[in-house]
Amino acid sequence: MSRVLVPLAAGFEDLEAVTVTDLLRRAGLTVVIAGLDGQIQRGSRGVMLQPDTTLEAALTHEFDMLVLPGGQPGTNNLKADARIIGLVKKMVAEGKYVTAICAAPSVLAAAGVLDGKRATSFPGALDAYPEVQQQRAAIVEDGKLITSRGPGTAMDFALTLIERLVSKATRDEVEAGLQR
Repeated sequence: MSRVLVPLAAGFEDLEAVTVTDLLRRAGLTVVIAGLDGQIQRGSRGVMLQPDTTLEAALTHEFDMLVLPGGQPGTNNLKADARIIGLVKKMVAEGKYVTAICAAPSVLAAAGVLDGKRATSFPGALDAYPEVQQQRAAIVEDGKLITSRGPGTAMDFALTLIERLVSKATRDEVEAGLQR
């Protein structure tokens, strides 16, 4: 079964982290939530999440997909962590899925993996990175780099991730269970 890593930093976007984790687990994927500092993480809206493990421990394992939730200051905390930047570069080099939503595509841009690539983000989050081909779509795929706009696109983002990592049939099954 595919393994997905969702790193959490203080100030993550609550809706994005919870929605993506929930839907990927409904699809039968192993989702590991890793806290940057090993503590309970408080989202930007006050939701408290207990990570499954620390980022340090998670880095000793292999993952098929990395999902970076946005939110502030969560995105800036991810961007400032050299382990996250190194992980992004490593997973891209290995041809694995690297995904981000809301302001978190700026973490990918800071790592240099969006240079010349198409991506979307929360409005303004990628403005400091002119090398990124900004798109206005809700979800943008450029190879195995997948980005999304923000909290309002979290469910469709998660369903897209399921389709790419598992199958269209699994995506449809999970979506049907949501009564959409």
